[in-house]
Amino acid sequence: MAWCLLCAAAGSAWAEEAPRERIALDTGWRFHAGDPPGVTGQLDYDARPAVQDNEDGKAADARPAQAEAAAAADRPVLRPWILPTANALIADPARRHARPAGDAPGSDVSFVQPDFDDSGWQPVTLPHDWAIAGPFLVEGPYGGMGRLPSWGVAWYRRTLEVPASDRGRHLALAFDGAMSHATVWCNGQLLGGWPYGYTSWRVDLDGCLRHGGRNQIAVRLDNPPDSARWYPGGGLYRRVWLEKTAPASVAPWGVQVTTPQVSREQAQVRVQVELRNSGKSAASLRVSTTLHALDALGRPVGEAVAQGSERTVTVGAGGTASLDDTLRVAHPQLWGPPPTQQPHRYLAITTVREGARVLDRVETPFGIREVRFDPRRGLLVNGEHVPIRGVNQHHDLGALGAAFNATAAERQLRLLQAMGANAIRMSHNPPDPALLSLTDRLGLLVVDEIFDSWQMKKTPLDFHRVFDDWHEPDLRALLRRDRNHPSVILWSIGNEVGEQYSGQAGADIARALRDIVREEDPTRPITAAMNYAKPDMPLPAVLDVIGLNYQGEGIRDTPEFEGTERIRTPPMYDAFHRAFPDKAILSTETASTLSSRGVYLFPVTPETSAPVRDGRGGDSRAHQVSDYALHAVDFGASPDKVFAALDAHPFVAGEFVWTGFDYLGEPTPYYTSRSSYSGIIDLAGFPKDRYWLYQSRWRPDLPMAHLLPHWTWPGREGQVTPVHVFTSGDEAELFVNGVPQGRQRKAPGQYRLRWDAVRYQPGELRVVAYKNGQPWAEDRVRTAGTAATLHAVPERGTLVADGRDLAFIAIEVRDARGERLPQASLPVRVRIDGPGELVATDNGDPTDMTPFPSATRAMFSGRLLAIVRARPGAQGMLRVHLEAEGVPALDFPLTLVPGASP
Repeated sequence: MAWCLLCAAAGSAWAEEAPRERIALDTGWRFHAGDPPGVTGQLDYDARPAVQDNEDGKAADARPAQAEAAAAADRPVLRPWILPTANALIADPARRHARPAGDAPGSDVSFVQPDFDDSGWQPVTLPHDWAIAGPFLVEGPYGGMGRLPSWGVAWYRRTLEVPASDRGRHLALAFDGAMSHATVWCNGQLLGGWPYGYTSWRVDLDGCLRHGGRNQIAVRLDNPPDSARWYPGGGLYRRVWLEKTAPASVAPWGVQVTTPQVSREQAQVRVQVELRNSGKSAASLRVSTTLHALDALGRPVGEAVAQGSERTVTVGAGGTASLDDTLRVAHPQLWGPPPTQQPHRYLAITTVREGARVLDRVETPFGIREVRFDPRRGLLVNGEHVPIRGVNQHHDLGALGAAFNATAAERQLRLLQAMGANAIRMSHNPPDPALLSLTDRLGLLVVDEIFDSWQMKKTPLDFHRVFDDWHEPDLRALLRRDRNHPSVILWSIGNEVGEQYSGQAGADIARALRDIVREEDPTRPITAAMNYAKPDMPLPAVLDVIGLNYQGEGIRDTPEFEGTERIRTPPMYDAFHRAFPDKAILSTETASTLSSRGVYLFPVTPETSAPVRDGRGGDSRAHQVSDYALHAVDFGASPDKVFAALDAHPFVAGEFVWTGFDYLGEPTPYYTSRSSYSGIIDLAGFPKDRYWLYQSRWRPDLPMAHLLPHWTWPGREGQVTPVHVFTSGDEAELFVNGVPQGRQRKAPGQYRLRWDAVRYQPGELRVVAYKNGQPWAEDRVRTAGTAATLHAVPERGTLVADGRDLAFIAIEVRDARGERLPQASLPVRVRIDGPGELVATDNGDPTDMTPFPSATRAMFSGRLLAIVRARPGAQGMLRVHLEAEGVPALDFPLTLVPGASP
């Protein structure tokens, strides 16, 4: 069968005044690390097993293990008081949780008391990642989690002024995400919490508020050690909102928009609305929806394009009700991925009235599109075959850590789109909701993923500890929050879970998760990323789309891996296609090529794809990997090997490369480092050489050619220095100081051109690429001299003074002719003069343990990044001042644009 997915929507706000209020609580918070003295254990969510052995640095595809039972707690724990927070997301009333009687544990702790003096705590603005400032943990087994101490207890406190006029309204705190095991108090009363750090969730404030006065909110987070395979971040790293509604209103995430029929002439738009009534009397409600077109910035344009019929329903006290309406849009503008389609969006405005009074108004952006997974052709969007050219992305933003920032996230997405990427897999957890608003606007396809583990563990204290209690509410929260985003095309229920090894028992868990997905969103198929499960095992049969991690091109399928205890798998596309001819196949992870930007190690392997070893692409003393893009983690492959496997199997829907950007943690193969080596783009946002290899394949109509390595090699004169060319052309000619080195044409299955016998001599390296016999593109690199000047390139010349916008400034050192010094490691000092601040610096070096907020940092492979922010409400300009030994200082302005924090 071919799975058909016909619509979705997202969240952005229109400026029309509405009775519903959603207020960002970004400022006014105070932060404290650690519990007050004497409360050890009083605020534990549950008992935890003692961690006897930290397995930091074990192979990423190591087999997950069975969970270890923890001894029963010898004192009360918070779990029974936290579980009721999930009740609205548990379908079976019999499985919902009752709050225990009496006071919750820790009710006498000083930090939760309304009159506690927190004036000595650190003032912070959300989103806030308390761990990213470091310092790095240079010693010890902490590479897997990024060598930043993100585990431990953290507290946040804030006052809320609630006017008397809010009496009778329903108020709630909504958390976009909190890392992790969150507990919330209001005026000393425990309201609830949530263990999983990536889920969006809310707690009701009704019953604890003092209307007409000040209210004290306290949030405790307890991030366990050994709980992640990458850097999770810490704290209130996503936004927190105060939501105010009438007692009778649309339920949280209560509008679902789908398009069951789509054509160029007309689209059916189905709007399902769930209502709730927290009041003490029944409410007779009238509900209607209108549809509006949105421009590229998400603003409504023109008159309504469709008007739904008004429906009337009575919602009993404490009850819920659902309504359904179908609207029709003539000649719809369809949502689809560029460059062949455009991400057009619409807005559904749902209004709830009681008599003549408007009780609620909810705005739901969405897209009209048809998405279909076909087992023979792959992905079809609005009838067009769209090969998935995707990357995997972890949630951190490099030097900014896990604290979400829309400017930084958009920078990442636009760099990936310029490479030719059209899809993102959220690995391996729900993203910040604002990230999906960006993918909607930019037209990127999304695989939305929920879990990295189920009942079996990958790290001693990861999500498996709470899976049984929380998998249903976590999954329903993801589905309800994200199901209206047009960019989301596929739900992933798990990544390389240990239940691949447990036969029918694992398949039963997958089936239970699949059934939840189908209850919440029957329009999209589900997948899971499998690195072990084979076609004859029960787990793949449960899935709608077969998701394969590395199995398509083969895992450790060369003779040198014979006898290993790790996974060994021959190329598996054909075997899965034969076993499941009615299911589409997608490579959810490919490649995992490793490299350090601008680092080239010799000799260069003649192989198409090879593992990293000393003398074979790796240097275990410097902890760097060659940027020739030929070496991968043992279970992975080079881009070239992956491309060949995909070309040989056109029924595969496409690939998600591991990874788009380097990320904090999981620094295979050198676990003494701070960050990964697998990104196509480094941690600072500077492309590695394989960026242009992917661009040459994913943007075949873009005239481009890229040479590597650089051509500044003092001491290598006369030595063999192989030259590779990545080009969208079909042949190229290489010149060294004007002397031809030969003209080569790509053979079938060849994705780069190699001149492996070139000997280095200073001067100029130049390539001319051809396509269909005609000149297509050129590239050249020249030998650089000594450092003469600093050079800085802000990615934008203006900076919005809203406290959120960021300026990313690339810094280089050049010689007197303007050539960049590609091996420079010059330390640079950054100073900001005027109404702004330096947020962080980075250089993309996975071994650099300089704290990110540092104003002085050495270049890595000739480049350095500074990240700058303006003060909210500032005017005029600020100046960036750069200093380094041996070169003149550089001073330049950034113009400030007025703006208010959203």
